[in-house]
Amino acid sequence: MDMSNKTVVITGASRGIGAETARVFAAAGANVVLLARSQGPIADLAGEIGAQAIAIPCNVARYGEVAAAMETAAAEFGSIDVLINNAGVIEPISHLSAADPAGWSDVIDINVKGVFNCIHSALPVMKSGGGGSVLTISSGAAHGPVEAWSHYCTSKAAVNMLNRCLDLEEAENGIRAIGLSPGTVATRMQREIKASGINRVSQLDWSDHIPADWPARALLWMCGPEADAWKGQEISLRDEDIRRAVGLI
Repeated sequence: MDMSNKTVVITGASRGIGAETARVFAAAGANVVLLARSQGPIADLAGEIGAQAIAIPCNVARYGEVAAAMETAAAEFGSIDVLINNAGVIEPISHLSAADPAGWSDVIDINVKGVFNCIHSALPVMKSGGGGSVLTISSGAAHGPVEAWSHYCTSKAAVNMLNRCLDLEEAENGIRAIGLSPGTVATRMQREIKASGINRVSQLDWSDHIPADWPARALLWMCGPEADAWKGQEISLRDEDIRRAVGLI
């Protein structure tokens, strides 16, 4: 994929999938806009990538910050061609009966409201440019319950439906809405899951998790016409045919 003269906004870009996605898209020629609450790591990553990257500290749960970030991205590079909704949290992991209401709500604010905030504020810029791709990180947790993950499962199920609604309403305006379910990825989130010691996912070995650059490369592939068959749907990186198409196997 040649992404020259395209602008990609990536949330949760300070580490893991987000940081690797920034590197992959930048290598493909894209301008990358790095959003995260942690200013230092995204500033360092922007410095690593060079002039085609800018870092904007932003809490996706706060609409005003998101809207200002999208305005800055459009002013700096002239367009928003791809939005990658990657920001997400899973802590505090807890059974429902022991859940902290504030912590439970924080996960919904980031994982659901954060995705809405980014889509809502990026859409006008995308549509004015003739369309674009909205790629959202999903999870197997969107489709089945997992012990002590009620907040995370709920948030991912909601985002899956949000993706479908976006496709229904905006496909005719050139918006490609596609979800990516990457499976378990070797990131800090998996270390948090491991430390909880709860449910089958926490029992997986580190070697069971895929590297973060696999979903990053899948996201780049999803910007091309081969992924059009999944518009309004979700792609699973567990699918060997998808891995083969992306070039992972």
